[in-house]
Amino acid sequence: MSMFAQKSIQIIATGLIALSLSATAAAADKTLYERLGGKPALQAVVGELWTVVAADARINGRFKHTKPEAFGGQLVEFLCQGAGGPCQYKGKDMKTAHTGMMLTDAEFTALAEDTTKALNKFKVPAKEQSEVIGLLASLKGDVVNR
Repeated sequence: MSMFAQKSIQIIATGLIALSLSATAAAADKTLYERLGGKPALQAVVGELWTVVAADARINGRFKHTKPEAFGGQLVEFLCQGAGGPCQYKGKDMKTAHTGMMLTDAEFTALAEDTTKALNKFKVPAKEQSEVIGLLASLKGDVVNR
């Protein structure tokens, strides 16, 4: 192989490595909100979550008096803000919203499992799923009160 060909291969390889590192750094700079696909993606996942919860006998009774648009809208805003998006959640804080509901660990776990099902339907990568579930898990102390 000529010296010119070797030098060209080295330059191309160096460029590809730099491009790869740049793409990795750019992805690392994105918020969870951006990596999830923004508000339209959150709306789609929350819409699917409502469908999954409605079919889940473990917890669907808890939502029988809940309007899907109210539940969905507030959850989208909450997730959007929590994931670093531009939204402002204006609902009650989680402790106040769930006081007196006597929610159990099992019900909280069921909702987390249903959330995972909704995320899976949209093929959300494991890293982002973990972050979303982590965001929701951080609320457990304010939501579970029995």
